[in-house]
Amino acid sequence: MNRAPERVDALVIGAGVVGLAVARALALSGREVMVLEREAAIGTGTSSRNSEVIHAGIYYPTGSLKATLCVQGRKALYAYCAERGIAHRRCGKLIVANTPSQLAALPAILTKAAANGVDDLVLLSRDEAQLREPELECLGAILSPSTGIVDSHALMLALQGDLENQGGLVVCHSGVRELAVTPRGIEVESLDGTRLMAQTVVNASGLHACDLARKTRGLDSRSLPKAWYAKGSYFTLAGRSPFSHLIYPAPEPDAHLAGLGVHLTLDLGGQAKFGPDVEWTSSVDDLRVDPSRSDVFYAEVRRYWPGLPSGSLQPGYAGIRPKISGPHEQAADFWIQGPNDHGVPGLVNLFGIESPGLTSCLALADRVMSDSRAL
Repeated sequence: MNRAPERVDALVIGAGVVGLAVARALALSGREVMVLEREAAIGTGTSSRNSEVIHAGIYYPTGSLKATLCVQGRKALYAYCAERGIAHRRCGKLIVANTPSQLAALPAILTKAAANGVDDLVLLSRDEAQLREPELECLGAILSPSTGIVDSHALMLALQGDLENQGGLVVCHSGVRELAVTPRGIEVESLDGTRLMAQTVVNASGLHACDLARKTRGLDSRSLPKAWYAKGSYFTLAGRSPFSHLIYPAPEPDAHLAGLGVHLTLDLGGQAKFGPDVEWTSSVDDLRVDPSRSDVFYAEVRRYWPGLPSGSLQPGYAGIRPKISGPHEQAADFWIQGPNDHGVPGLVNLFGIESPGLTSCLALADRVMSDSRAL
């Protein structure tokens, strides 16, 4: 005889930075919260394989969730890091133009940024940019002083701590096999056969979110997007970086922004890495960095750093972006799919939570709470 599933109030599936932020927000609102994580530790997926950049909110379409939540999230994240003592640095970013078309498009970037609520950008001449970064080569640049970097793992530990201080729980080694919509709530079955019945379920499983939604019995599959996976490889710099700012190539006009080019980012110890590039893949496990791709990286980086020494790039790591738009399509917005979208009380699916998901995590959590009153 099958035992009845154990009842829980709210379940969050996925203990990445967004899942933990949502779980924290639910717990702070007085809910009993459990987070199910398939891996052995928190934040080992997309959240551990990115640039750890706090984005300003410059490029995204005005009015989009990415634009709105990035700006709100960046402000909230800086405040949270300062309050909790989480290592971070507001190092600033230079968006550099190396072609006449990129240079001509810089004023439009300022206009879009201002429309998004980013009003601190500064247009620089070539000489002004090189005063800040003598090794830089460009025709002109934009300074974004509110861009920064953060220790993403320390951030996730802080979110987990807040959750647990409110009585919440993170359970690792708890992959989910399927969900079922029932009159009593949403039943969640783990890979080990454990069954839980929850009033609220937030699918924050990142790369697996679309697949898990399709394994939800009672949810109309016609309401679900197609999953796409864009691999991004990083190469690390042997030796110390001569740059103190992050360096991003300016996007070519009318680019679809599947990524933001092979940029230079820094960690909190000053170590530089380059990437990510964009390589469409069909596998979420395709995480090997192909050393032969360094040829492309050398060529791209030397457009803005001609002095990059030969032999100084080493294969680093790769991440997969959980996209819901494919090659040659305009980049899709975040999709917070709640009861008003699919008709299932208590269920929220988070689709396409790629960059700027880390920056936006606290604002995303607030939006899930405010947009999903049926929870």
